[in-house]
Amino acid sequence: MTARSLFADHALLPGGWARDVRLDWDATGRLTAVQPGATPEPGMPHAEGPVLPGMPNLHSHAFQRGMAGLTEYRAEAQDSFWSWRSLMYRFALRLSPAQLEAIAFGLYVDMLEAGYTSVCEFHYVHHDTDGHPYADDAELARALLRAAARAGIGLTLLPVLYQTSGFGGAAPAEGQRRFIRSTDSMLRLLDALRPACEAQGARLGLAPHSLRAVPPEALRDALDGLAAQDATAPIHIHIAEQTQEVDDCLAWSGQRPVAWLLDHAPVDARWCLVHATHMDADEYRRAAATGAVAGLCPTTEANLGDGLFDLPQWTQGRGAWGVGSDSHACVDVAEELLMLEYGQRLIRRQRNVAATAAQPEVATAMWLAAVAGGAQASGRDLGGLATGQQADLVVLDAAHPVLAGLEGPQMLSAHVFAAGRQRPLAQVRVAGRIAVEAGAHPLRAEAQRGFVQARRELLTGGA
Repeated sequence: MTARSLFADHALLPGGWARDVRLDWDATGRLTAVQPGATPEPGMPHAEGPVLPGMPNLHSHAFQRGMAGLTEYRAEAQDSFWSWRSLMYRFALRLSPAQLEAIAFGLYVDMLEAGYTSVCEFHYVHHDTDGHPYADDAELARALLRAAARAGIGLTLLPVLYQTSGFGGAAPAEGQRRFIRSTDSMLRLLDALRPACEAQGARLGLAPHSLRAVPPEALRDALDGLAAQDATAPIHIHIAEQTQEVDDCLAWSGQRPVAWLLDHAPVDARWCLVHATHMDADEYRRAAATGAVAGLCPTTEANLGDGLFDLPQWTQGRGAWGVGSDSHACVDVAEELLMLEYGQRLIRRQRNVAATAAQPEVATAMWLAAVAGGAQASGRDLGGLATGQQADLVVLDAAHPVLAGLEGPQMLSAHVFAAGRQRPLAQVRVAGRIAVEAGAHPLRAEAQRGFVQARRELLTGGA
């Protein structure tokens, strides 16, 4: 027996729940055996509750955690995403590399304690506060890499290409000055970041911010350049988040955003269509058929008043999906899944919408789908408790009052739909290594102090 093993009375495998499961992994943290119906060997570590695959967070803007909860007041007669964005720009203009690292470190520790074991960081604050590059053009991206390594969370780093303020090549706004890059500059940045990402085991991809921020020729050239560097790299894009975005795209091109993208870009399984909230029936059908992942961020989409994604219409086309915490008004896997399911119930006046014929337990069906879609969007081997995948594990606390006395599937259901924000998690492992024990990250206090100090500086103008 090796120390790199764990025995679980209940474990959620890609095909569903199994009893008496032995999990083994190698020195790199990759699962080498997943054996249901096993007998534990003497001295083998025994999970304190059901073992779940770790959840990939497929969409994050780490710096926005520093402003979470601070925009919940009326700034205009009718507030919207667009008025929130103006506040976000002002916050982003003050951010230093040290503050970004402190906020990201605090966030990533919180993510691990919430059951996220990896994160896709959609990173678009590139330059100094005056809009000029740092001496090291990758300084802010390196701050994110350091924060992830220190927290112990897996990372897919997605530097963002951002060039215009609207469809048709509108000039960037002053508040966007830290985001702007030429296509050549972006490709050079990817080259510069690749060695650091590889050394850390992080995945490197590209995020064209949106159709309104990346003109067609720049999108084409960036995708060609990325393909020359790494033809398998993940590609994420904000798309059809707001109805105004749809209207503006129609006025510019005569097409809706998703339809335009499908007609003008090689969308396939490498792509993550973040939000994709406002699609018509043809867009749902065509986009699902590409194999792309829908990147859903239910608590942020609710916070910003975006609207509701039509999950059944997407899954009818066998569309893949995953969840992210985006602006981090909420950092909790269970709450994202609950919000997604409850949104579907409210618009349909039905219950248990996300259940499937194969998985009638809603929480089970959603957890498995979100892990599979999140892994695909991450471009990493995070697809669940199966041989060859990374040993990213979440262990529920079977002794927690919300879960005690229940069977494995019921515990997961109670965790998602009945635990509130109590987080009944006993342990979280990333690549087999313990990142959270008894619900707490070992660096929690340090991470919280750094986060609070960085936020205080940003709000008061101190340093």
